[in-house]
Amino acid sequence: MECAARGIVEEPCASGAHRRCGSCGAVAYCSKGHQFIHWKVHKEECARLATQMSRIDMLSQFPFTFSVEPLALNHTNRSMRCLFLESMKVHLKGLWKSECMCGPDIASVKDLSITTEWNMERSLCPCTEPENPVPAPLASWEDYFQWRSLPLHSPVAVLLHWPLTLYHCLQLSRVRTSRYGHDTLHIHYLGPEKELLQLAVFAELRALFPGVHLRIELVGPAVPRSRDGEVVNISSYPNCSGESCHCRSSIASENLNCSAVTLRIWKGLYHERYGDIVKDSNPHLILAPNAGVAAYPSWMPTIEMIRGIGVPAIFTDFCEEAAHLASCCISSITGQPLGLPIQVNPFRQPIEENNSALYIPCYSNGFVFGM
Repeated sequence: MECAARGIVEEPCASGAHRRCGSCGAVAYCSKGHQFIHWKVHKEECARLATQMSRIDMLSQFPFTFSVEPLALNHTNRSMRCLFLESMKVHLKGLWKSECMCGPDIASVKDLSITTEWNMERSLCPCTEPENPVPAPLASWEDYFQWRSLPLHSPVAVLLHWPLTLYHCLQLSRVRTSRYGHDTLHIHYLGPEKELLQLAVFAELRALFPGVHLRIELVGPAVPRSRDGEVVNISSYPNCSGESCHCRSSIASENLNCSAVTLRIWKGLYHERYGDIVKDSNPHLILAPNAGVAAYPSWMPTIEMIRGIGVPAIFTDFCEEAAHLASCCISSITGQPLGLPIQVNPFRQPIEENNSALYIPCYSNGFVFGM
């Protein structure tokens, strides 16, 4: 951790930031003097950060636990994520290639074919249609794993947090599906990055919304120019490693009880491409995962435009403090409080990201809120 007063005080930090705030424990300082100077800034946020820190245990509550052997950490400079993927024997394989720094960068990918391999045995991954439709709205990873008959030591949640977060947001927005009159759901998905190399995982939406055609418009500046306008139709699930598994049969993708998923990719900012997108895709829901609204001013015209559209829009962010800052930005633009209060996303990715300046557990799609 860095000294929280760094950049505010003139004198350089004397040593490491080993002195934590006694009230919240979320920030640290190199000296008592720097802590005293920073209090003018920190006093406005201390109580809020203390509340967030009190929820650390709740954020870490998953039905599964993934770990890496201590010996591996002591004898290598590899990242924790690389070591985890290696322990699962999926490092740089199939859909897992972009899950660590070793993997390909989105802009450098020239082969536009979609990777459709789980690289795991049948019992560990959802490679075929479920035995039964979703009996009731899923509210946790435990619900999902039980429904899909997967063991809790399967790591698939690391990738499936993208489609399951979308599923959760559709539940929150109360958008009606085909059971109530909609045969097609139009989703505008803002700011895709890594998931552009994991598009096959969105096939799980076929099982979550049987009989519904999902049309997802993925739009963002990270889209490579060569992929602008690309259309991807997903009619089957990613394959397991079993050569004789039913998932490798052409019959497996022809079940009419499952939905179709069509993805269309757009390069640019949403407010710049909106006119082109809505020519044949008016959204039922706008979703911006891991948006970082407070960090990027380019969100301002997009939020102003969304306010005028009148369509449910849900944002997610990595941690509660980022979600708080984003909600303040949105409220200042719209002049209204959030329509959906900040809450923990039950389908957040279960790998802790510990790169934050604050010692608060951060997970991909950690918190959900909307306008």
